[in-house]
Amino acid sequence: MKFKIVYDKPQRIRFRCGAYAFDKEYEGAIYNLVTASPYVNSAQVSSANGGILVNYTKGSRSKIIDLVRAINVKTLKKNEPSAEFGIQKIDSDFHDNLFTLVAKHYLSKMFLPAPIRTAITLYRSAKYIKKALKTLWNGKLTVDVLDGASVVACLCQRKFKTAATVMFMLRISGLLEEYTHARTKAVLTDSLAIKTDRVWLVTDDGDVLIPIEDLRVGDKIRVQTGKVIPVDGVVADGEATVNESSMTGEPLPVLKREGISVYAGTVIEEGSIVVTVRQLASNTKISKIIELIGNSEELKAGVQSRAEALADRIVPFSFIGFFATLIFTKNITRAVSLLMVDYSCAIKLSTPIAVISAVKEAADNDITIKGGKYLEAFANADTIVFDKTGTLTNAEPVLEKVVAFGDYTEDEVLRISACLEEHFPHSVANAVVIGAEKRGISHSEEHTEVEYVVAHGIATTLHGKRAIIGSKHFVVEDENVTVTKEQQNIIDEKSGSCSVLYLAIGGELSGALCISDPPRKEAKQAIVMLKKQGIKNVVMLTGDSYRAAKATAAMLGITDYKCQVLPEDKHRYVEEMKQNGQKVIMVGDGINDTPALAAANVSVAMNDASDIARETADITIKGSDLRALVRVRKLSKDLMKRINKNYRFIIAFNSALLLSGFMGVIQPSVSAFLHNASTMMICAKSMTPLTKKNDKDKALSLPEKAEQ
Repeated sequence: MKFKIVYDKPQRIRFRCGAYAFDKEYEGAIYNLVTASPYVNSAQVSSANGGILVNYTKGSRSKIIDLVRAINVKTLKKNEPSAEFGIQKIDSDFHDNLFTLVAKHYLSKMFLPAPIRTAITLYRSAKYIKKALKTLWNGKLTVDVLDGASVVACLCQRKFKTAATVMFMLRISGLLEEYTHARTKAVLTDSLAIKTDRVWLVTDDGDVLIPIEDLRVGDKIRVQTGKVIPVDGVVADGEATVNESSMTGEPLPVLKREGISVYAGTVIEEGSIVVTVRQLASNTKISKIIELIGNSEELKAGVQSRAEALADRIVPFSFIGFFATLIFTKNITRAVSLLMVDYSCAIKLSTPIAVISAVKEAADNDITIKGGKYLEAFANADTIVFDKTGTLTNAEPVLEKVVAFGDYTEDEVLRISACLEEHFPHSVANAVVIGAEKRGISHSEEHTEVEYVVAHGIATTLHGKRAIIGSKHFVVEDENVTVTKEQQNIIDEKSGSCSVLYLAIGGELSGALCISDPPRKEAKQAIVMLKKQGIKNVVMLTGDSYRAAKATAAMLGITDYKCQVLPEDKHRYVEEMKQNGQKVIMVGDGINDTPALAAANVSVAMNDASDIARETADITIKGSDLRALVRVRKLSKDLMKRINKNYRFIIAFNSALLLSGFMGVIQPSVSAFLHNASTMMICAKSMTPLTKKNDKDKALSLPEKAEQ
């Protein structure tokens, strides 16, 4: 592509390709192509002048120039633009539309004759009058009626300039509302969209891993435990329990077997199925989410819904003030001044803008929040519940010791255990497999198909005998394997504060594996900071032994903890806390945490959590630093403070305007200008970041003492 370089500074360059270099429909494709380069940090693309602005990594200028030069519009596909580009376009279009609206208003005042301006004002007023009459016809008295009445009052007084100013401000307010809605939809769609890149295609020669874009309708794919189903389809083979909460809101899993439909975005809790593709990802999950967000109130913050309801309830009082002023003062000008002012505009606009700005700010810090109501719940929470393994502790536990019993050696116990555990991507399973590799122990499969019993362990058949590995509860209580007092004493002596996996073959204990799982280095500091932010209760729930749980809790300063809990126990504990009046945040990472995540007032999953945990969670942190929870807490509390501060300002300022209008201090045109200007100001303030950079750095700094 031919271009001119019109701006060239270190790590930032702007290309101008000309107004006809490419059409608008290719903007997304060019953006995707440019940002796919590892040397590009961000980019902006505009077809209006063929502009391409690139922010690139240091020392990559020549590579960026070659990249843009190599773009061939004729070979580009009109593919779907990325979510990031879509959000960028929404911002860009809003700025362009706002500039155009303001420019037209003031240019027409400067250059158009008065009769033409009056005609334009009368033409534009018809829309507001029609909308007000329609609302009244439906038996409602909302802001639309107030807007229409304000315009009619100005026209009746032949104050066409005032009417034009009122409608100008209303158009700006409408533009802001549309922008807020569109951006909310785009951000939430991106946060909930399927992120699966590759799938296992079932072929005659076995399963093959392919890019999801190569998938076609009619293909068959295999989806296993803990994975997101990436397409709509029908089960062709196998059976599994599927969590459909992302589609139906129902937390209980549903059994799916051959012939039953499954849907994109749902998650397999247990089992393995082969799915015949019926709809590709581009036609399923994202379109459904867009429709959901466009039509549903469920993702709004409660404070936002209450603000909108309050705004409409205030409208009748504005009319009462209008008629009261008219009766007592007999002055139509003073009465109209009261119609020019209402609390509802600012309340209705500033609250959703503040919420979406907070959601965006969180996204900029690699924190995905699925709706404003979850920020509100996080701000109001007084209890936080942590899973232990993989959440409070490192995601990479270490195998410390192996204990052998009966005719088995330590190497044999470890070889068999690694052979079973390698099938499941869990941190403890990885510790066993890595431990075997470090000891040079190979573990070829000698067993039949393995069965994963959620939060308990693994079972299979080895040389005709049932082989199981898992928690003591699973091995001893569920499988009725006897562990003698002597064996338990040996295990206790060697394990110390480690977690223990029990291996039994043929109904007899064959060995035990001691797994150490040290806390994350920032965990203690994160807990201290959360308490400073108003979290009164910190609880740890774990399936580990009492000694392992006690040791971890002592290191982190947690006094309330429960050990050897099952998924249903975690769920029950969370429900009990809620029944006792506590507002609960649940932080977890595994399949076994999903019932508790679904039960909590607001749930959080870390980046290395399982697919189902991330899908179930209301908030996902894209890093592994627990101090990000402190940032969410501060952000959410600052959001509530901003909204309440906005309320106080709106009530005080508009009350002053109403009083000034009643006393005849200001004219209707001045009243309308000040009212709408204050609305614009409060909306602009609501768009600013809640957390200053210094506060962010402070929140994420890790003093050396915290590691000790």
